[in-house]
Amino acid sequence: MFDFFRTRRRARLRAQPFPADWRRIIERNVALFHALPPADQDELLGHVQVFLAEKHFEGCGGLELTDEIRVTIAAQACILLLHRDTDYYPSLTSVLVYPDSYVVDGPRHVGDGIWEDGPESLLGHTGRRLGALLLSWDDSRRGARDADDGANVVLHEFAHQLDFEDHVTDGTPLLESRRQYLAWARVLGAEFRRLRADVKAGREPLLDEYGATDEAEFFAVATEFFFERPVELRAKRPRLYEQLRTFFRQDPAEYPAAGKPGS
Repeated sequence: MFDFFRTRRRARLRAQPFPADWRRIIERNVALFHALPPADQDELLGHVQVFLAEKHFEGCGGLELTDEIRVTIAAQACILLLHRDTDYYPSLTSVLVYPDSYVVDGPRHVGDGIWEDGPESLLGHTGRRLGALLLSWDDSRRGARDADDGANVVLHEFAHQLDFEDHVTDGTPLLESRRQYLAWARVLGAEFRRLRADVKAGREPLLDEYGATDEAEFFAVATEFFFERPVELRAKRPRLYEQLRTFFRQDPAEYPAAGKPGS
């Protein structure tokens, strides 16, 4: 159970009036916000207040941090928290934001289970022991404004944070029962193998082929698709959609279509 005083502090933060300029940022930048029912919009704004109070943001690579950056990223991250008891990504302390993609040196996946050392350009990154999450602002904003391309770097990286909550990076977040774990393993395991087979055979996959890297990346890629192209996912991968719907306690295929807010 969460600490009593922390729980009470969070309840106070969620109950505070939401700043009007922050809401305008979300309405302008976060297309998924427009797809949510009004009650979910209100819940989301409450979560954003808690998230921004508890997480440290830092601009990197010469980026000057602004409310637009913080609020746009926080709103996307908090979409994953709706309708569920949450400890607000407990392993995460800091969000480090670069102006655009950044280059790191180290092992990188080049496909078919093969890794090699060398520079790699990244849009985002996080790790179970890292305590931080790195994002490209250019790509975070672009992904937020386009709600139907199936790709969203913020949803992707925060799905990893959900995966970390059981202290194992395996593409399985904390679930509620043994029955749910068994169903998750059966369905997501089969869909992961299907994606790998499609990629290996050169067939056009439904999900981004990066999800074939491992089970953790599959969950993150599937999360992006679930929120951004839910109708297509439900039609083509109904069992996968149902597992994600049950976990997230959301049914985005039934939401009104997300409009694209103006820039």
